[in-house]
Amino acid sequence: KHDVVMESFLSDFITFLRVERNLSSNSIEAYKHDIARYLDFLQGDSSVKGVSDITPRHIRQYIRMLFDLHSKPTSIRRNFSVVSSYHNYLLDEELAVTDPSELLEPPRIPEKLPTVLSVQEVEALLDAIELDKSGGLRDKAMVELLYSSGLRVSELVNLKLEHLLANQGLIRIMGKGNKERVIPLGRAAADCLEDYLNNSRPETAQKGRSGGYAFLNHLGRQISRKGVWRIISTLAKSAGIEKQVSPHTLRHSFATHLLEGGADLRAVQEMLGHADISTTQIYTHVDRSYLKEVHRSFHPRW
Repeated sequence: KHDVVMESFLSDFITFLRVERNLSSNSIEAYKHDIARYLDFLQGDSSVKGVSDITPRHIRQYIRMLFDLHSKPTSIRRNFSVVSSYHNYLLDEELAVTDPSELLEPPRIPEKLPTVLSVQEVEALLDAIELDKSGGLRDKAMVELLYSSGLRVSELVNLKLEHLLANQGLIRIMGKGNKERVIPLGRAAADCLEDYLNNSRPETAQKGRSGGYAFLNHLGRQISRKGVWRIISTLAKSAGIEKQVSPHTLRHSFATHLLEGGADLRAVQEMLGHADISTTQIYTHVDRSYLKEVHRSFHPRW
Protein backbone atom coordinates (compact mmCIF):
# COMPACT_ATOMS: atom_id res chain seq x y z
CA LYS A 1 0.00 0.00 0.00
CA HIS A 2 1.45 3.39 -1.01
CA ASP A 3 1.05 5.10 2.39
CA VAL A 4 3.17 2.40 4.11
CA VAL A 5 5.94 2.90 1.55
CA MET A 6 5.90 6.67 2.08
CA GLU A 7 5.88 6.21 5.87
CA SER A 8 9.07 4.14 5.63
CA PHE A 9 10.65 6.91 3.55
CA LEU A 10 9.60 9.34 6.26
CA SER A 11 11.44 7.51 9.07
CA ASP A 12 14.58 7.30 6.87
CA PHE A 13 14.27 11.02 6.11
CA ILE A 14 14.04 11.85 9.84
CA THR A 15 17.16 9.74 10.49
CA PHE A 16 18.91 11.64 7.68
CA LEU A 17 17.98 14.98 9.30
CA ARG A 18 19.22 13.84 12.67
CA VAL A 19 22.53 12.41 11.43
CA GLU A 20 23.43 14.43 8.31
CA ARG A 21 21.86 17.81 9.00
CA ASN A 22 22.50 17.73 12.75
CA LEU A 23 19.20 19.50 13.48
CA SER A 24 17.99 20.16 17.02
CA SER A 25 15.33 17.84 18.46
CA ASN A 26 12.79 20.71 18.29
CA SER A 27 13.46 21.24 14.57
CA ILE A 28 13.22 17.50 13.90
CA GLU A 29 9.83 17.35 15.69
CA ALA A 30 8.60 20.28 13.56
CA TYR A 31 9.84 18.55 10.36
CA LYS A 32 8.19 15.28 11.41
CA HIS A 33 4.86 17.03 12.08
CA ASP A 34 4.97 18.97 8.77
CA ILE A 35 5.84 15.95 6.62
CA ALA A 36 3.23 13.75 8.35
CA ARG A 37 0.59 16.38 7.54
CA TYR A 38 1.80 16.59 3.92
CA LEU A 39 1.59 12.80 3.54
CA ASP A 40 -1.90 12.80 5.10
CA PHE A 41 -2.92 15.37 2.50
CA LEU A 42 -1.52 13.24 -0.35
CA GLN A 43 -3.27 10.11 0.92
CA GLY A 44 -6.59 11.90 0.42
CA ASP A 45 -5.82 12.15 -3.30
CA SER A 46 -6.67 9.01 -5.28
CA SER A 47 -4.30 10.03 -8.10
CA VAL A 48 -1.28 9.51 -5.81
CA LYS A 49 -0.35 5.82 -5.53
CA GLY A 50 3.31 6.45 -4.66
CA VAL A 51 6.00 9.14 -4.65
CA SER A 52 6.42 9.02 -8.43
CA ASP A 53 2.82 10.25 -8.81
CA ILE A 54 3.41 13.49 -6.88
CA THR A 55 3.44 16.54 -9.17
CA PRO A 56 4.03 20.29 -8.63
CA ARG A 57 0.21 20.65 -8.72
CA HIS A 58 -0.10 18.53 -5.55
CA ILE A 59 2.43 20.68 -3.70
CA ARG A 60 0.68 23.89 -4.82
CA GLN A 61 -2.67 22.49 -3.62
CA TYR A 62 -1.10 21.59 -0.26
CA ILE A 63 0.28 25.12 0.20
CA ARG A 64 -3.11 26.57 -0.81
CA MET A 65 -4.74 24.38 1.85
CA LEU A 66 -2.38 25.86 4.47
CA PHE A 67 -3.41 29.36 3.32
CA ASP A 68 -7.08 28.37 3.64
CA LEU A 69 -6.43 27.09 7.16
CA HIS A 70 -4.99 30.55 7.99
CA SER A 71 -1.61 29.09 8.95
CA LYS A 72 1.00 31.66 9.98
CA PRO A 73 3.24 32.98 7.15
CA THR A 74 6.33 31.54 8.88
CA SER A 75 4.60 28.15 9.17
CA ILE A 76 3.66 28.12 5.45
CA ARG A 77 7.20 29.03 4.42
CA ARG A 78 8.63 26.36 6.71
CA ASN A 79 6.21 23.74 5.32
CA PHE A 80 7.28 24.54 1.76
CA SER A 81 10.93 24.28 2.77
CA VAL A 82 10.34 20.94 4.53
CA VAL A 83 8.44 19.50 1.54
CA SER A 84 11.26 20.62 -0.79
CA SER A 85 13.88 19.03 1.49
CA TYR A 86 11.88 15.80 1.57
CA HIS A 87 11.61 15.55 -2.24
CA ASN A 88 15.24 16.53 -2.62
CA TYR A 89 16.19 13.72 -0.24
CA LEU A 90 14.07 11.15 -2.17
CA LEU A 91 15.79 12.17 -5.42
CA ASP A 92 19.31 12.02 -3.90
CA GLU A 93 18.61 8.58 -2.42
CA GLU A 94 17.22 7.41 -5.79
CA LEU A 95 13.86 6.66 -4.17
CA ALA A 96 12.25 8.94 -6.77
CA VAL A 97 13.18 9.89 -10.34
CA THR A 98 12.03 13.52 -10.18
CA ASP A 99 11.71 16.32 -7.63
CA PRO A 100 8.26 17.94 -8.12
CA SER A 101 9.23 20.89 -5.91
CA GLU A 102 12.31 21.76 -7.98
CA LEU A 103 10.76 24.41 -10.24
CA LEU A 104 8.34 25.84 -7.67
CA GLU A 105 8.97 29.28 -6.18
CA PRO A 106 8.68 29.58 -2.40
CA PRO A 107 5.25 31.06 -1.54
CA ARG A 108 5.22 34.87 -1.43
CA ILE A 109 3.57 35.81 1.81
CA PRO A 110 3.15 39.37 3.02
CA GLU A 111 5.26 39.71 6.17
CA LYS A 112 3.27 40.90 9.14
CA LEU A 113 5.15 43.88 10.48
CA PRO A 114 6.03 43.62 14.16
CA THR A 115 4.32 45.80 16.76
CA VAL A 116 6.56 48.72 17.63
CA LEU A 117 6.23 51.17 20.51
CA SER A 118 6.88 54.88 20.07
CA VAL A 119 9.62 56.45 22.21
CA GLN A 120 6.85 58.03 24.33
CA GLU A 121 5.21 54.62 24.86
CA VAL A 122 8.52 53.12 26.02
CA GLU A 123 8.84 55.99 28.50
CA ALA A 124 5.24 55.42 29.68
CA LEU A 125 6.04 51.72 30.19
CA LEU A 126 9.06 52.62 32.33
CA ASP A 127 7.08 55.23 34.27
CA ALA A 128 4.44 52.58 35.12
CA ILE A 129 7.01 50.66 37.21
CA GLU A 130 6.61 51.29 40.95
CA LEU A 131 10.20 51.29 42.21
CA ASP A 132 9.26 51.12 45.90
CA LYS A 133 7.35 47.85 45.35
CA SER A 134 8.96 44.42 45.61
CA GLY A 135 10.56 43.59 42.26
CA GLY A 136 10.33 47.19 41.03
CA LEU A 137 14.09 47.72 40.61
CA ARG A 138 14.39 44.35 38.86
CA ASP A 139 11.50 45.11 36.48
CA LYS A 140 12.97 48.48 35.54
CA ALA A 141 16.38 46.91 34.89
CA MET A 142 14.76 44.21 32.71
CA VAL A 143 12.69 46.65 30.62
CA GLU A 144 15.67 49.02 30.20
CA LEU A 145 17.88 46.11 29.15
CA LEU A 146 15.38 44.68 26.63
CA TYR A 147 14.94 48.11 25.06
CA SER A 148 18.56 49.27 25.35
CA SER A 149 20.19 46.12 23.98
CA GLY A 150 17.45 44.38 21.96
CA LEU A 151 17.74 41.06 23.81
CA ARG A 152 15.49 38.10 23.12
CA VAL A 153 13.53 37.10 26.24
CA SER A 154 15.46 33.78 26.39
CA GLU A 155 18.74 35.76 26.38
CA LEU A 156 17.48 37.98 29.20
CA VAL A 157 16.43 35.12 31.50
CA ASN A 158 19.68 33.21 30.83
CA LEU A 159 21.89 36.24 31.49
CA LYS A 160 24.42 35.52 34.25
CA LEU A 161 26.34 37.96 36.44
CA GLU A 162 29.60 36.87 34.77
CA HIS A 163 28.20 38.08 31.39
CA LEU A 164 27.92 41.67 32.59
CA LEU A 165 30.91 43.75 31.61
CA ALA A 166 29.26 46.77 33.23
CA ASN A 167 32.49 48.70 33.84
CA GLN A 168 33.01 48.62 30.04
CA GLY A 169 29.32 49.33 29.35
CA LEU A 170 28.90 45.95 27.61
CA ILE A 171 27.12 42.61 28.05
CA ARG A 172 28.06 39.23 26.61
CA ILE A 173 25.15 37.29 25.12
CA MET A 174 24.92 33.67 24.09
CA GLY A 175 22.33 33.80 21.28
CA LYS A 176 20.70 31.28 18.94
CA GLY A 177 22.95 28.44 17.82
CA ASN A 178 25.35 29.21 20.70
CA LYS A 179 26.65 32.27 18.86
CA GLU A 180 28.21 34.76 21.23
CA ARG A 181 27.88 38.50 20.70
CA VAL A 182 28.85 41.53 22.75
CA ILE A 183 26.30 44.36 22.96
CA PRO A 184 26.64 47.91 24.30
CA LEU A 185 24.62 48.84 27.38
CA GLY A 186 22.93 52.23 27.30
CA ARG A 187 23.70 54.55 30.22
CA ALA A 188 20.12 54.35 31.55
CA ALA A 189 20.20 50.52 31.41
CA ALA A 190 23.63 50.39 33.08
CA ASP A 191 22.43 52.66 35.93
CA CYS A 192 19.22 50.63 36.48
CA LEU A 193 21.15 47.38 36.38
CA GLU A 194 23.65 48.64 38.95
CA ASP A 195 20.81 49.86 41.20
CA TYR A 196 19.08 46.46 41.00
CA LEU A 197 22.27 44.41 41.53
CA ASN A 198 23.32 46.49 44.56
CA ASN A 199 20.00 47.23 46.25
CA SER A 200 17.54 44.46 45.39
CA ARG A 201 19.08 41.25 44.06
CA PRO A 202 21.33 40.35 47.08
CA GLU A 203 18.29 40.08 49.37
CA THR A 204 16.30 37.97 46.87
CA ALA A 205 19.32 35.75 46.11
CA GLN A 206 19.45 34.65 49.79
CA LYS A 207 16.02 32.98 49.45
CA GLY A 208 16.94 30.30 46.93
CA ARG A 209 19.39 28.86 44.43
CA SER A 210 20.15 31.77 42.11
CA GLY A 211 22.59 29.80 39.94
CA GLY A 212 24.39 33.07 39.21
CA TYR A 213 21.50 34.31 37.02
CA ALA A 214 21.11 38.09 36.94
CA PHE A 215 17.31 38.23 37.10
CA LEU A 216 15.55 36.29 39.85
CA ASN A 217 11.94 35.67 40.79
CA HIS A 218 10.55 36.27 44.31
CA LEU A 219 11.80 32.82 45.40
CA GLY A 220 15.39 33.74 44.53
CA ARG A 221 15.54 31.49 41.46
CA GLN A 222 16.06 32.23 37.76
CA ILE A 223 13.06 34.18 36.44
CA SER A 224 11.07 32.37 33.74
CA ARG A 225 10.22 33.61 30.23
CA LYS A 226 6.55 33.46 31.19
CA GLY A 227 7.30 35.58 34.28
CA VAL A 228 8.95 38.31 32.16
CA TRP A 229 6.09 38.17 29.63
CA ARG A 230 3.52 38.61 32.40
CA ILE A 231 5.38 41.55 34.00
CA ILE A 232 5.64 43.44 30.70
CA SER A 233 2.06 42.74 29.69
CA THR A 234 0.81 44.04 33.08
CA LEU A 235 3.02 47.15 32.84
CA ALA A 236 1.65 47.94 29.36
CA LYS A 237 -1.92 47.82 30.70
CA SER A 238 -0.97 50.07 33.65
CA ALA A 239 0.67 52.51 31.20
CA GLY A 240 -2.56 52.65 29.15
CA ILE A 241 -0.87 51.20 26.04
CA GLU A 242 -3.52 49.49 23.90
CA LYS A 243 -1.09 47.55 21.68
CA GLN A 244 -0.24 43.92 22.46
CA VAL A 245 3.10 44.34 24.25
CA SER A 246 5.51 41.46 24.89
CA PRO A 247 9.27 41.29 25.60
CA HIS A 248 9.74 40.90 21.82
CA THR A 249 7.97 44.23 21.24
CA LEU A 250 10.85 45.95 23.05
CA ARG A 251 13.38 44.15 20.80
CA HIS A 252 11.43 45.35 17.73
CA SER A 253 11.28 48.88 19.14
CA PHE A 254 15.04 48.85 19.84
CA ALA A 255 15.81 47.96 16.19
CA THR A 256 13.28 50.37 14.68
CA HIS A 257 14.33 53.35 16.81
CA LEU A 258 18.01 52.74 15.96
CA LEU A 259 17.25 52.66 12.22
CA GLU A 260 15.01 55.73 12.48
CA GLY A 261 17.93 57.48 14.14
CA GLY A 262 20.15 56.65 11.14
CA ALA A 263 21.96 53.52 12.41
CA ASP A 264 23.65 51.25 9.89
CA LEU A 265 21.63 48.11 9.05
CA ARG A 266 24.68 45.84 9.49
CA ALA A 267 25.39 47.26 12.96
CA VAL A 268 21.77 46.60 13.97
CA GLN A 269 22.02 43.07 12.50
CA GLU A 270 25.08 42.41 14.67
CA MET A 271 23.43 43.74 17.83
CA LEU A 272 20.27 41.68 17.23
CA GLY A 273 22.32 38.56 16.50
CA HIS A 274 20.61 37.87 13.17
CA ALA A 275 22.53 35.35 11.05
CA ASP A 276 21.02 36.78 7.86
CA ILE A 277 20.61 40.49 7.10
CA SER A 278 17.29 39.80 5.32
CA THR A 279 15.81 39.12 8.79
CA THR A 280 16.94 42.56 9.94
CA GLN A 281 15.53 44.20 6.81
CA ILE A 282 11.97 43.81 8.07
CA TYR A 283 12.72 46.79 10.32
CA THR A 284 13.45 48.94 7.29
CA HIS A 285 9.80 48.40 6.27
CA VAL A 286 8.69 49.70 9.65
CA ASP A 287 11.17 52.52 9.16
CA ARG A 288 9.60 53.45 5.82
CA SER A 289 6.34 54.43 7.50
CA TYR A 290 8.38 56.90 9.55
CA LEU A 291 10.10 58.20 6.39
CA LYS A 292 6.70 58.73 4.73
CA GLU A 293 5.61 60.75 7.75
CA VAL A 294 8.77 62.89 7.50
CA HIS A 295 8.18 63.38 3.77
CA ARG A 296 4.55 64.37 4.35
CA SER A 297 5.52 66.83 7.07
CA PHE A 298 8.42 68.57 5.35
CA HIS A 299 8.23 68.21 1.57
CA PRO A 300 6.84 71.31 -0.18
CA ARG A 301 4.76 69.26 -2.61
CA TRP A 302 2.65 67.73 0.18
